[in-house]
Parts: sequence; structure tokens; C-alpha cells
Amino acid sequence: MSSYVFTSESVSEGHPDKVCDQISDAVVDLFLSRNPEARVGVETLTTTNRVVLAGEVRGDVSSDEMVAAARDVIRRIGYEQDGFHWQNATIDCYVHGQSADIAQGVDEGEGLFTEEGAGDQGIMFGYACTETPMLMPAPIQYAHEILQKLSALRKGGEDRLGPDAKSQVTLVYENGVPVATTNVVVSAQHSADATQDQVRDIVRSVVSDVLPDGWMPGDDSFYCNPTGQFIIGGPDGDAGLTGRKIIVDTYGGAAPHGGGAFSGKDPTKVDRSAAYAARYLSKNVVAAGLAERCTIQLSYAIGVAKPLSIFVNTDGTGHVDDARIAEVVGRVMDLRPKGIRTHLGLNRPIYERTAAYGHFGRTPDGEGGFSWEQTDLIDAIKAELT
Repeated sequence: MSSYVFTSESVSEGHPDKVCDQISDAVVDLFLSRNPEARVGVETLTTTNRVVLAGEVRGDVSSDEMVAAARDVIRRIGYEQDGFHWQNATIDCYVHGQSADIAQGVDEGEGLFTEEGAGDQGIMFGYACTETPMLMPAPIQYAHEILQKLSALRKGGEDRLGPDAKSQVTLVYENGVPVATTNVVVSAQHSADATQDQVRDIVRSVVSDVLPDGWMPGDDSFYCNPTGQFIIGGPDGDAGLTGRKIIVDTYGGAAPHGGGAFSGKDPTKVDRSAAYAARYLSKNVVAAGLAERCTIQLSYAIGVAKPLSIFVNTDGTGHVDDARIAEVVGRVMDLRPKGIRTHLGLNRPIYERTAAYGHFGRTPDGEGGFSWEQTDLIDAIKAELT
């Protein structure tokens, strides 16, 4: 279809599932800060004043240090509520050593294949399009930005807002291009003494600031706290789990997802690193002007280094044959797990910052964060095509 409506949602850093993602990635960062070759696979569960850590690791970090990292995440998010407080929550740690059977498939010189292999089997997708300057689908980009601005307001002193929030943006597409908004939904946790009119005014101002001029929907299509109030929020209102917001983490449903979560995993896990590589490649393909949209799929087998397949689909917008692009991206970047980690500098403590407001469409930082958002392969891709 060339004309349609499409919706994406986002959730804030205080959403129960995102609290878990951030804690799991804080543990990843803690291990990698001690040893760049550490192995981490940590899941987090949250509920009313309780956090549970579970998983498998290899590295020199104690349970007490993991618990302290979890408390620090909760503190930074801003939870000091009766039902969930960074000081008072009970935090249980059931993290143990990594399976030797898994480790031998990843460690170089061990296992059936002696080359360092992928940490698991699976499929990973990357996507880019020309809808926004960050080469992201517009609905998810706007949904993220709404919540980021609400968070900035809260941390800047707007004490009527709480940490938990969700957003949803529906756009109209004509000839494949977003042209208008049909409706926006925002649920924002708030203090007991804030009126719904006050919350609605705050949220409306933020949404209006994020959307392009003339795109703000009318009052009958702008839904703010449609249940009536949102005082009880965060893990006190709903249990949270690591990896339960993978579509929020990626492209808002505008592109396929391989199914594996990112958070809580060190970069030997291709669920994370190869998905970053696929985004990096697809973004560079679009930035090079070779297509308006580009989806790239990679697949791996546990213990095997070389990707089993590379698939490219430009959805009819490509100026070069898709099979040709697939050949080129496989040459301009070493897509073995070690090659990905080396090229993108992934063996660093850069992951907690990814765990809220999307892993993609972000600005690379000076510490190596979001390195997969760079567009430094344009010349190499074009050279391969000449």
C-alpha cells in the first residue's frame, strides 16, 4: 500500500519493563568495565518493592556489586515511592556462572569450531529509511521524543510528573511518506495532587513541540491518561521483565524483529551485536543514497563465526539490485562476531544508555555509545559498487 496509517508506541525509563532493561544493562556495563571479555546474560524482574536478578556470567563482579548497581539505576530513574523505592526495595541476586557448554562455542580455540563463534543461533534485522533525519521510521521517533521531553521536564523540577509513562503515535502515509497525525495517546504517571487538566496541558505542550507544524491532532484525537488517572505506576502498578519491549527498542513495528532481546547481554551475543551491525549497514546504505528504505537480515549458528546468510530488501526503493547490495555489505564489514565487536567498539560499558528510548536513531557519543549509528561506511560502499 502507498497510502495507509501506521502506529508505534514507546515507553519511558520508568516503565516497569524498562526499569528491568536498564538494570540488566547496568550489570553488563559493570562487568565490561572490569573486563572487556566478560560474559553476561542477566535478566531482571521487578514488582512492588522487589527486584530479582537471574542469569549467567563470567567475570569478577560480586552479587553485592550487582545489587548496588540495581539500586543506583532505580535512584537515577527517580523512584522514591512507597511501592517502589531505591533504598527500601528488596533485591535478590540469583546470578551464577556461565555454562561451559555455551562458553566453548564462543571462546577462540575451543569447541567444535576453533574460531570464536556466535554466542547463540538466531536471526537479526536492521532497518533504515528516509522518514526522519536519523533515518528512522517517524512514528517511533516521535513517540520516543515525546517521552524524552516529559522525562527532561520531570528531572528539571516538574514534580507533578512521575517516572512511568507510555506514548503512542499514529501517522497518515501518502505515497509512502508520512504527512499528518491522526491521533496521539500518552499515559503519564502523576502525583496525587495533580489534576487531569494540569497533566493534559503539560503533555499537550510537549506533543505539540515534538510533532511537525500543523500535525497536532484535535482534542478528540488526543488521548491523555484515558483511564482517568495514573497515580500508581512503575513496578508497584505492574510487574516488569527484561526484554519485553523489543519493538520499542527497535523500529516500532515498521520493520521485522528477529525475536531476541538486547538488554542484559554482552556483545558476544549476536542477538545484540549483529542487530546493531544490521542497523549500521542498513543506515549506511540509505545514507549513501542507494535506497529510501533498507532492511537487512543476518543469521548465525551458535559456535560458528561466519554468518549463515545476508539478506537485503529495499522494498522497491533501491537504485541498485538488492542482491548486489547484499554482496557489498558482506565485504565492507567483517560480520563475524569478533569482527562486529572490533569494528563498532562494543567491548565497552556503553549499554545502560541504550536501554530506554530506543537503541537506534540516537546520536553517537564520545565514549563509544551508539557507534552503530555512524554513517562512515558510505564511501566504502560506493567504492565497492564502482
